[in-house]
Amino acid sequence: MAQPRTRMTGTQRRAQLIGVARGLFAERGYEATTIEEVAQRANVSKPVVYEHFGGKEGLYAVVVDREMETLLKMITSSLATTRSRFRVQQVALALLTYMEERPDGFRILARGRSNDGDNATYSSLLNDAVSQVEHILGADFERRGFDPGLAALYAQALVGMVSMTAQWWLDVREPAKEVVAAHLVNLCWNGLTRLEPDPELVSEDYVEPVNPTRKPVQ
Repeated sequence: MAQPRTRMTGTQRRAQLIGVARGLFAERGYEATTIEEVAQRANVSKPVVYEHFGGKEGLYAVVVDREMETLLKMITSSLATTRSRFRVQQVALALLTYMEERPDGFRILARGRSNDGDNATYSSLLNDAVSQVEHILGADFERRGFDPGLAALYAQALVGMVSMTAQWWLDVREPAKEVVAAHLVNLCWNGLTRLEPDPELVSEDYVEPVNPTRKPVQ
């Protein structure tokens, strides 16, 4: 016997359909998900889904837009401080926190609409992150007398490292995200020759020593 259909306002129904679709897109991908499945899980007819979103493509676009908005808002808020190391740390933590709290959303962004590896949405997200990190590094390089023109290269390297590590962590979920972020910043900030043996997250008022005395790793 079919369950009685829950009466909702238009806004409530739209939110419900987005939530159902989000789970299906994360679980099965865009191609394998059908409007029929979305309607069935939401206990509505297919015309209701079409009425709200016009079809699967429109529904998928709304889901992706919301996930992008959530993640970019978390990353942007993490860049409010002026301390460079703290900002890099907070960007890494923002990405890991988003993945921890919204793993379905991240899988949708990372997977894209097809399984052929061509994901314009995720590439666009990473490009946005690269641009923001490049701005941070460019100012820091100029202040320290380095060539600011190299900031783009380093930004690509840093974002790629954080992104790949975060995707790995999504599956293993250990160590804790704070530990992962601290080690990522350890490598980003100190380099292999100046690794700290037991890195910790820094506070917003952290000041990098001018002439560190720690012994380089051999």
